[in-house]
Amino acid sequence: MILVVGGAGYVGSHLVKELVEKEKVVVLDNLSTGFKQLVDSNAIFVQGDLGDRRVLDDIFNTYPIKAVMHFAANSLVGESVTDPYKYYQNNVAATLTLLKAMVDHNVKNFIFSSTAATYGVPNVDLIDEKQPNNPINPYGKTKLMVEQILEDFATAYDLHYIVLRYFNVAGAHESSTIGESHDPETHLIPIILQHLLGEREKISVFGTDYDTPDGTCIRDYIHATDLANAHILALDALLEEEKETEVYNLGNGNGFSVKEVIETCESVTGIKANIEYGDRRQGDPAKLVASSEKIKRELGWEPKFNLNQIIESAWKWHSSQNIS
Repeated sequence: MILVVGGAGYVGSHLVKELVEKEKVVVLDNLSTGFKQLVDSNAIFVQGDLGDRRVLDDIFNTYPIKAVMHFAANSLVGESVTDPYKYYQNNVAATLTLLKAMVDHNVKNFIFSSTAATYGVPNVDLIDEKQPNNPINPYGKTKLMVEQILEDFATAYDLHYIVLRYFNVAGAHESSTIGESHDPETHLIPIILQHLLGEREKISVFGTDYDTPDGTCIRDYIHATDLANAHILALDALLEEEKETEVYNLGNGNGFSVKEVIETCESVTGIKANIEYGDRRQGDPAKLVASSEKIKRELGWEPKFNLNQIIESAWKWHSSQNIS
């Protein structure tokens, strides 16, 4: 069985929906940002905190867990700056409790959901895994700390792990039964679609004078299902002992500007957006695009969804939520 921590959240629920097709799954989630209804009915659901040792011991004693997949992090960059304690407590301290429980119960395999925020603001067109880690906010720092803890646990306790550093995740499952829902919503594509559904008055674009073709920031977008499939490939590599420790970037390898994303949303929906242009936000790099060649080469991963398909799936999900 596989324990998925944070499996009721956006990315975790997409992973669970794919993983139950081949493995028995236990989901642990405290529902602070996740939703129980997003968890596939074929998974066993346990409500609780990843930092609660009693809950963890109960799970490991009850189920034959052979690997843990960790999605249960706080992930709002701005909030991490104003409330760093919350981020160090949940993202680092609670994860340390989980890892110690794994060691004590002799569970050796761990998949960690990390982030491109560990890189900070790299000065390269395509960010590969060799770029130095220099996070510029507490969120990125907490993720990097866990990566460093994993290195030490691998040496001391023979823990096998794969770290997956995400770029911008978007889109919804093709069934439209699960999709992206945050409160507050901070991600560009759902914000645009909420506006086009009449739930927001306008779209704010921060900065039009970046050194990019149209002056707005460029980002790399990856569909949540593509992301889930990368996790399953990583899990297989651990369970089949093809890998013991590794770090991979996950992105499409293509960058799209804020204006391009808005225009694609307008094209998919047939609705014109009301856009308000403003000044840059502090700390926003002009361009963040992943090189995912390493995971393609070593694990055979290939993203299947382009930007248009990502937005189409997200629009279908958001529209169904609006109707209901």
